[in-house]
Amino acid sequence: MGKGRSREQWTAVVNAMVARGAKATDAELVQIAEYLTAKLGPNSGTEAPATRAGRGSASAPVAGRGPGPLGAGAANSHVVDDAGAERGKAVYTAECITCHGLNGRGGNETLPAEQRGPDLVRSVLVLHDRYGNEIGPFLAKNHPLRSGRKGSSLTQEQVGDLAHFLHQTVYYTLRSGPMLKVQNILTGDPKAGAAYFNGDGKCSTCHSPSGDLAGVGKKYDAPTLQTKFLFPRSVGFGRAGARTAAAKPVTVTVTLADGSVAEGVLDRLDDFNVSLRDAQGQYKSFKITPQVKVVKHDPYAMHVTLLDQYTDKNIHDIVAYLESLK
Repeated sequence: MGKGRSREQWTAVVNAMVARGAKATDAELVQIAEYLTAKLGPNSGTEAPATRAGRGSASAPVAGRGPGPLGAGAANSHVVDDAGAERGKAVYTAECITCHGLNGRGGNETLPAEQRGPDLVRSVLVLHDRYGNEIGPFLAKNHPLRSGRKGSSLTQEQVGDLAHFLHQTVYYTLRSGPMLKVQNILTGDPKAGAAYFNGDGKCSTCHSPSGDLAGVGKKYDAPTLQTKFLFPRSVGFGRAGARTAAAKPVTVTVTLADGSVAEGVLDRLDDFNVSLRDAQGQYKSFKITPQVKVVKHDPYAMHVTLLDQYTDKNIHDIVAYLESLK
């Protein structure tokens, strides 16, 4: 909550909570993501500590509360000012990009070794820096700049802005920032995808473009479609906030030595025991013996099998076909 997140970022948080066991209806999960975006979005909260203490100042105190209702937390957290980071990007592009690379990941290998800058995303100095308190003194030691000037020629405001940009780059690397967004994956042939769907893939034995897949291309974007047919138990949001359908559970049928049968959602299965929850939610556990028959029913077993059979072309063609089902 120390820094407002976009809807896409809050969606990722909600998905992570679901993966950890959070329970809610599809409508509720969409509502949660919308609420967090509205209350804790990129434009929520107040100015960052560096802004209040003197924008971009390398000597600005880092204590205090940052954006969001609970603030930035402890004083050892650098809260990025997006406007400052944008100004810092201009400084970086003008003075640092040749040696340290486009995204701060290190210099061009075609340069002589002495001209290659280190990876700033992994730099201990950058990671320890707070509002330029480490970067400023380092540059002040006459560190060379692309323009030929010395690092000491940068103003405190420029150093502070550069610090915001570098920390933003680190955060984007850790949290899948804009430079890591999924690019256009619609490179396949819809007709070839339809042929595979109805032929070798045998998808049509369980799915129908006029039934469960009707309008799926309008409901979900291409990256979500690809994720859902490759890994159907994953969760994600589609176009206009539509959430993918909840995954179907793995069930199990246990036939005991006396002929009695227990069925339900699989809880645990190993070489020695099997446990389940029946339709009434009652927990049941059985020891596996030669007289006990256990049959597991995985609704996505075919999807798992196909992972070993798809070619890259098959995957791209299927995505293109599903996306065409408007």
